Order: sequence, then C-alpha cells, then structure tokens
Amino acid sequence: MATAPATLERVARMSFAQVYPLYVTKLERKGRTKAELDEVITWLTGFDEAAIAQHVADQTTFAEFFERSTLHQNASLITGVICGVRVEEIEEPLMQQVRYLDKLVDELAKGKAMEKVLRS
Repeated sequence: MATAPATLERVARMSFAQVYPLYVTKLERKGRTKAELDEVITWLTGFDEAAIAQHVADQTTFAEFFERSTLHQNASLITGVICGVRVEEIEEPLMQQVRYLDKLVDELAKGKAMEKVLRS
C-alpha cells in the first residue's frame, strides 16, 4: 500500500521526541513502564537506553532515527493492522518502520507478553 507523498514527508520530518512521551503516557496508562517501551525500541532499532535518550534530547526526526538504526532481523515478523493498514503491506520503508514501532507499542498496551511482542 502506497502512502501519500505529503504524509510521508510529514512523518519523515516529525521529531521522535514529540512521539516518545506519547508512547510513554499510553503505556503507563495501561500499567506498562517506560523501561518496557525502551526494551521494545532497543529490540526494533538496536539503540540502547542512552541512545534513545540522546535521540529524544537531539529532537531527531523519524527519518534520521530510522536511518541510524539497525532493524532487528525479525522485524518483518511484525504483522497486523495499525490505523486500518496492514503493516506488512506498506511499501515505503520509513512508513513501515514507524508503523512497526506503533504496532509494538499497541501490543504492549494491550497487555501482550514481552516474549510475544519481541517475536522471540
């Protein structure tokens, strides 16, 4: 599924620092922790907790964030629907990577066990 160029550009310029606190808030409301969020981000991107904090402090864009990451070899196992779109059908790599992260956060918020979220 193709993403509109304007949408893709907007997402690419969006700061990871804008979205990260929203993820934290969402998960804490559901009884999960910031540490669990960081574990998911580390699994997906290869960034450790210090690198995640640095990206937040530097206001890194999503485009830069995912350019600098090393996606986990099992990231392609992340499937399902997020915002009405199947993540495995998204054509643009950046949009798919952002949706991978969204999907993992949603699974955590829904109470899924960490082993299942991390596809282990």
